[in-house]
Amino acid sequence: MPDLLQIGTITEAMRARLAEAFTIHQLEDYPAERITHIVTNGAVGVPPEVMAAVPNLKVISGYGVGYDAVDVEEAVRRGIVVAHTPNVLNDEVATTAVMLLLACYRELLRDDAHVRSGAWEASGGAALTRTTDNQTVGILGLGRIGQAIARKLAPWNPTILYHSRSPKDVEYTYYDDLVAMAREADVLICITPGGPETHHIVNAEVLEALGPEGTLINVSRGSVVDEAALIAALQNGTLGWAGLDVFEEEPHVPQALRDLPNTVLLPHVGSATVETRAAMGNLTVDNLLQHLKDGKVLTPVPECAHL
Repeated sequence: MPDLLQIGTITEAMRARLAEAFTIHQLEDYPAERITHIVTNGAVGVPPEVMAAVPNLKVISGYGVGYDAVDVEEAVRRGIVVAHTPNVLNDEVATTAVMLLLACYRELLRDDAHVRSGAWEASGGAALTRTTDNQTVGILGLGRIGQAIARKLAPWNPTILYHSRSPKDVEYTYYDDLVAMAREADVLICITPGGPETHHIVNAEVLEALGPEGTLINVSRGSVVDEAALIAALQNGTLGWAGLDVFEEEPHVPQALRDLPNTVLLPHVGSATVETRAAMGNLTVDNLLQHLKDGKVLTPVPECAHL
């Protein structure tokens, strides 16, 4: 059987299917010359030294939609196909974005603590919160998940703005300037890919434009937001609230962020439901098995679509 290198963890269901078609090796001890396929995830990707060590590699199948931890340019140069798991997680990540928005606007954590601490009984009701109805929502990155977020927000009657590399054939309002969009938005939702092109695209200027009554939601990559600038803005009142599922140095989350009362923090669980993770695992394996059948994968990343 062909040799598969496993990087990171996989589910038992994935392992059982892969073991029927591959000899599975771990990163600690693998026959570099024999490895033809790699299974990994979006967070770990493929370290450069591993990529360089496997001369006969044909496919990298990633468990997740993000692939910024894989050197796709080098993969294309070598004719290596990189696959990921788009679409099957769109709705789940969109739900997480909406959940974070609602939790920030309605002060879910604050009011939960108000009840649990006994403060409600001792001193009365909590302070008023904000409505999510009729808000202006700016979406940074209107791809598949961004459009799913817009659809899930529809019951709250939002005005949707978006910023991406180019306009799309949608009914929403396009901004080619992120700062200008942030200035018009009540909430900015980040769902753009990670990587050098978007590193710290949400910087101090964007946060200042979003303003003291503004809310930032990030369900994309931690690298998209300048975390130091975000902490400063939340501390000094330049920005009102932040709901974050991702961080710059995961799983490390700065103590300053954890201490702030105007944040809702999740441990990168945007797609983390039993049903969605099972679908992602199946597609990750399906890509590898399909390549064994006909040399193709079902869902290549855009840069590898021609391979």
